[in-house]
Order: sequence, then C-alpha cells, then structure tokens
Amino acid sequence: MRSPALRHVLTHLVTPLLMCLGMGLAYMGAFVTPEPHHLPVAVVGSGPEAKVFAQTVKDKAGEALDVRTVATRVEGVDLLTSREITGAYVPSAKTPELVIASAASDMDALAVEKVFTPVAAGQGVPLKVTDVAAPVADDPTGQGLFFLLIALSIGSYASVAALGAAGAGLPMRVRALLAVGVSAVVSGIGALLAGPVFHLAHHDLAGLWGMAWLYSAGILLIGVGLHTFLKRWTTLAMMVLFVMLNFTSSGGLYRPELQNGFFGTLHAFWNGAGFVEGARSLLYFGSDGLARNVWTLVIWLLLGLAATAVAAAYERGREPEEVAPAVQEADVDEEVEETVGV
Repeated sequence: MRSPALRHVLTHLVTPLLMCLGMGLAYMGAFVTPEPHHLPVAVVGSGPEAKVFAQTVKDKAGEALDVRTVATRVEGVDLLTSREITGAYVPSAKTPELVIASAASDMDALAVEKVFTPVAAGQGVPLKVTDVAAPVADDPTGQGLFFLLIALSIGSYASVAALGAAGAGLPMRVRALLAVGVSAVVSGIGALLAGPVFHLAHHDLAGLWGMAWLYSAGILLIGVGLHTFLKRWTTLAMMVLFVMLNFTSSGGLYRPELQNGFFGTLHAFWNGAGFVEGARSLLYFGSDGLARNVWTLVIWLLLGLAATAVAAAYERGREPEEVAPAVQEADVDEEVEETVGV
C-alpha cells in the first residue's frame, strides 16, 4: 500500500470492526433467544400422586425442566433461598401455589410462572404466586446489580488505557499501585451509586464495596499486565474478556438455565458472575453462597497480580527504550478514544 497514512487508518479500523463482530456474536448469542435448559423446579408432596404429577410435568417439558419432589413446602423454600431451584409448586385442588425467589433472577421466576400457570388453569383454578425473596422496591426487576456491574467494568477497563500507555514510563510496581488506587475509586463510585443514589443496597453496603473493589482491582491489574505485551491491542482484549464474555455470562439478565451451554459454563467461574451472584447472596439470601463468589473474585485478583509480575519481569529484561513524549501522547489519545468510543 503506497500511502502510509491510509495504511495507518486502515490498521486502526481493525479494532472497532472486530469489536462490532464480537459484540454482535456475544450479545445476540447470549440474549436474543432465551430458552429454559434444565431449569430446576420442585413439586411439593411425598405421596404417589405428587411423584406421578412431577413425572408428568417432566415428560411434557422435556429438557426444559429438571423436576424433583420435596416432602414439605418448607423444604422447597429452603431450596429456593439456597438457589438450588427456581420454583416450588404446591399442588392443591382449590389453591395451587407456586413459590419463587425473584431476587435470584426475575427472568427465571417468569419462566417458571409460564410453566405452571397453564397447569393450574387446566385444573380450573387460579395459581397463587408467593415470592419469598423479592428485590427491593427501588430495583423491582432485580437487574440493577447488572447495570452496576457495567459501570464498574467500564470504569476499570477504560482506566487501563491511561495506566498502560500514559504510565508506560513508570516502573511496573508504580503502575500496579496506581491500579489498586484507581480500583478503590471505581468501587467507591459503585458503592455510592448502589447506596445513596439508587438505593439498590439497603444494607451491607461496605460488603458490596469490598466485592466491587476485588472485581475492579482484578480487571485493572490484568489490563496493566497485558498492556506490556499487547500495547494498543489491549483494548480489544479487555473488551473480549470483560464485556463480551463477562456481561453475557454474569447472570445479571439471564441466568445460565436460560442460556446455551457456553455462557452457562462461563457463569461458573467468570468474575462478573462472581460479583453479581455474590451481591445477590449478600443483599437477598443471608450471605448463602457468598464465600464461593468472593473466592472467584479473589482468584481473578491473583491472576491480575500474576500478570503484573510476569510483565514486570519481562520489562526488567529489556533494554530501556526512549520514546518521544509526542509519540507517547498520541498513543494514549488513540487508546483512550478506542476505549471510550465503545
């Protein structure tokens, strides 16, 4: 190609075009066609009639539902609050009841209602729906935590461009400390939004801030470490890791039972799922399952520390390179524009 300027422009167009393709594949693949896949539900009852009824529901639903029986309604509620099932159906000739916990997932609760409402209608009686763990009135759909995740993610990965490019002349230990400090600010903003501003968290705001810090620090340290090797391609890598794969597998909109197996598998260990499910545990389910989600965030933080350590060792082994300030500033502007423009 004869024109260096045209080649430069075309090279820089590769990143946004790949972002376009990746975002389309990820978001449309995860959210466009939600369908139940082995959605766990329970039928309350211990007699033969309950077992026959449960098997009938399973036969009609096929792979959409995993149906079990529990002896009592209390046992069904316990399974709901530990998020082992998404609904417990209590058969009755007069007042059949469906017990749900919509704070775990509003979409899952709606999916279960769609399954059992026709069942009750077939008996000629209305279905009573009881929600034993509803979101706060300030967040009626329970999706506020997902949008909080988005805010924390953008604040974290967008800061990587500035720390990686503008701070390229600083020792890695200084950039790592800056990443830790920036994550404290990002998580503080998240806590402010979740608490005083939008009232998503009516209690345990300090615990929510702690998980937000773990989440943000992990992203920032991974990004600062990767920047040593990927340079201007770091933005694309961060988008893949912490937007395309992260938001879609977090369970903030659809839990894995309503998604295909790929995103359901990521949900088990990705950091966004760790934050969202951990926040739900803390705010709505008496911290049940919280330790596992916190450990997920800690592991991602350790990955970030490992990435910065490897990058520091790599940089120490290289000869010092003098980069003109004007070139550094141009690189920063390009990376920040690409990041903010997404």
